[in-house]
Amino acid sequence: MLDAPGLTGLRDAGEARRVLLDDAMRATPLVAENDGPIVDVGSGGGSPGLPLAVSFPSRSVTLLEAERRKCELLRGFASELTNVTVVWGRAEEQEPGAFGLALAKALAKPPVAVELCLPLVRLGGIAILWVGESVDEPAVAKVARLLGAQVEEGPDGLLVLRKTGPTPPGFPRRPGMAKKRPLA
Repeated sequence: MLDAPGLTGLRDAGEARRVLLDDAMRATPLVAENDGPIVDVGSGGGSPGLPLAVSFPSRSVTLLEAERRKCELLRGFASELTNVTVVWGRAEEQEPGAFGLALAKALAKPPVAVELCLPLVRLGGIAILWVGESVDEPAVAKVARLLGAQVEEGPDGLLVLRKTGPTPPGFPRRPGMAKKRPLA
């Protein structure tokens, strides 16, 4: 049914809709309340970035993916959406503060995802992380504070981090360091 090798293990259309579309749409109120361009960090198969791009056609959405093959598939999916740009690259190599919102679903462990996303967000913007029940919120809050942000209340399964101060010098660290030597 779903023929995108390596992007998803989902084979049932109903399950794919629930996991990829409905789950992405849970962030709609947060996206609506916060302006600026959006970046989906580690976009993979395009969720949550593509569903939110369709829902917010006047917002610029960047699908940031480090794997070239996934980028080619994303370009095919996004070819009819004028507000979507696919970028082959790593979060650590992008312009700091260029986005109003950063999204991360299944990117990395939450403290690592925080370090990869927050430098991309401008002052006052937010990062939204899709997380499971076992998330270590104190570790996420510690990394958020180190990077000039605070955790705000969000819907179940979503962590919202508001950028309240500048990202300190030295961040983002060079590619791979957030995973190799996590801050928390």
